[in-house]
Order: sequence, then C-alpha cells, then structure tokens
Amino acid sequence: MENEKTTKSLILVIDDNPEILEFLVDDLSESYDVLEASNGKTGLDLLDRHNVHLIICDIMMPEMDGYEFCHTIKSDISYSHIPVILLTAKNTLQSKIKGLEQGADVYIEKPFSIAHLNAQIQSLLANRNKLRDYFVESPLVHLRTMARSKADHCFLERLNEIIEEHMTDIHFDVEHLADLMCMSRTTLYRKINAISDLTPNDFINLARLKKAAILLSEGQLKIYEISEQVGYSSQTQFGRNFHKQFGVTPSQYIGETLNNAKPMNTIGD
Repeated sequence: MENEKTTKSLILVIDDNPEILEFLVDDLSESYDVLEASNGKTGLDLLDRHNVHLIICDIMMPEMDGYEFCHTIKSDISYSHIPVILLTAKNTLQSKIKGLEQGADVYIEKPFSIAHLNAQIQSLLANRNKLRDYFVESPLVHLRTMARSKADHCFLERLNEIIEEHMTDIHFDVEHLADLMCMSRTTLYRKINAISDLTPNDFINLARLKKAAILLSEGQLKIYEISEQVGYSSQTQFGRNFHKQFGVTPSQYIGETLNNAKPMNTIGD
C-alpha cells in the first residue's frame, strides 16, 4: 500500500471554514494525498516540508488571504511552478482579474460543483504531465516552455544559460550547477524535479542532447565535433544517449532534418 500512496499527486487545501475544508479533504482523499491548512501562513509552512503538486486556496482568510498567499508563492522560485486554484465567494469580474493577476491558474466561484473542481484539478495535472513529456521527447523544444510563471521563466533562462556556458566541460555536474544557481542541492533538486520530473543530472544531460540536436540540424559540424561541444568524451556514448532519449541516432536525425528541409515539388515539376 505504501508504494501506491507515493504515486499519488499531493494536494494542499487551504480554507478557514472547517466544514468546507473537511468536505474537500474527504472528497479529494479518494484520488490524491491531501494536506490541509486553515490559513495562508500555515500553508506556507507545509510547502516548506512537502513536495506539493497543486494548491486549492480560499481567498477570504485571516492572517494571510488567498491573494497574498498566491502572490507569495508565485514570486518564490521554490514554489512558483505549483498550480493554484483559487476559491472565492466574490463573483465580481474585478476580483477574478485580481486573482489571475496574482498568478492563479484557475479561479472558481462559490458555491462550486465538486465535479467541476475535480475536472479542473485533473486538467491542470494532466496538462503539466503532457508538457513534461513533450519537452523531454522533443529535441528542439526549449526548456522555457516549461515555465508557468515569471519566476519560473527567469529560473529556467538562468539555468539554461549556465548549462550552455559549461557545455563543453565533461565534469560539469549538479554540484557546480547548484553553486552557480546560488541554491542548495536539495532546493535545486526539488525545483528541477517538480518542473521536469527529472533529476538535476538527468536534466543537464538532456540539455546537452538538446543542444546537440540544434547543432546537428544546422549541419555545420561533424558528429564527433558536436559530441565534444556538448560535453561527451566518447562519440559512441553520445550516440547511445541520443538514441535512447529521442529514438533515433545522430546520423538518422541529420537525415530526417535534411528530408524535412527539402522543398516539396510543385505541379508540373
């Protein structure tokens, strides 16, 4: 049973109304692991200790309301990737705009349908997984496509910049990356894993292979030269890893790129 639990997404529910909180926790516990908090400050404490995948938060709460809570986590690089659903009794357009401006992914008015809430949760989690798969499996998709907030975008741009600067260094690893990102290894691991479902070392290797795909598509360098430029001491190992990641060898990828670049014949040619 323990193995089954670890495969569930972890949802944090924040609401100062005990009845609503209990109702949401009971319903969501059938499909997810659930944490509960009665205000935003308690919610932040839980985020520090748990790898949360999605947050459902009421707006009208004491100590820290939902707007402030949402703004706080979407501005914090440690949490900015987490989807947020705001629940509120306010049904004005102004309040909805304010919620979205604070970084909320979905805004749901009370009273709400639990079926509608569940559909929104499933959609947010499924879309995140599809985006991860698309990023990992597509050679030319840039990692900035994984950003869900301004803080995420800045983090990923900086991450990509540092990895590219050290691309030729075969010894560049997560220790170096964490130092240059001014983050602890634990924080860096949690952030990269949450965004991409990869370990930092796997992420670095994927960045190397994606850079190689760009160089291969440009057709200016030989495969062994590209292998060296992206930090591989062995062309054989590079080819094996490229094939494992993208399903084609570097040579096959070059062939596909050339075929796709050929202009189509027009009628009469």
